[in-house]
Amino acid sequence: MALVKPLSPEHDQETKELADFFNETLGFCPNSVLTMQHRPAISKAFINLNKAVMANEGKVTSALKRMIAWVSSNATGCRYCQAHAICAAERYGAEQEQLDNIWEYRTHPAFSEAERAALDFSLAASQVPNAVNAEIKERLYKYWKEGEIVEMLGVISLFGYLNRWNDSMGTTMEEGAIESGNKYLAKHGFELGKHDGNSY
Repeated sequence: MALVKPLSPEHDQETKELADFFNETLGFCPNSVLTMQHRPAISKAFINLNKAVMANEGKVTSALKRMIAWVSSNATGCRYCQAHAICAAERYGAEQEQLDNIWEYRTHPAFSEAERAALDFSLAASQVPNAVNAEIKERLYKYWKEGEIVEMLGVISLFGYLNRWNDSMGTTMEEGAIESGNKYLAKHGFELGKHDGNSY
């Protein structure tokens, strides 16, 4: 069981509407959000931030945002968020070759130099201590505008919150996320770990 048990999607009308929103966008309602729903103001604030961060206002595609989220979650070690990010990348149009080779984004021809710069930024920004430096900045500005860099860091920061939330909570992973994790990440040792529903 997770540290705190998620509410049922049918808990009340507000929770049902929340579940319906995620069923539409992700294909299932994340247990992380159902856990936040113990304090509805937290889940509402999260959903509003999520919508703002994932809105596309420049060249940063929905698929690239989810791959940025995956790199960030991989850097921090959160299996729950790794699986969710790769699941969402698939759902939001990432190319099959990119999904199959996400671990090799730095060298695989499926990734452009602009995408590599964005994903390296995600990796550097997700490390502790932070590794964003002048070289990362120079590469970003070669391909991306300031507003687009803000969008990227919004994704990285959102997943910083989610990585801490889900790894500390031991959030039980949903079947849809498990399927994507096994499909794209298993060849590099993907496992549920504390997210198998029996950790605490």
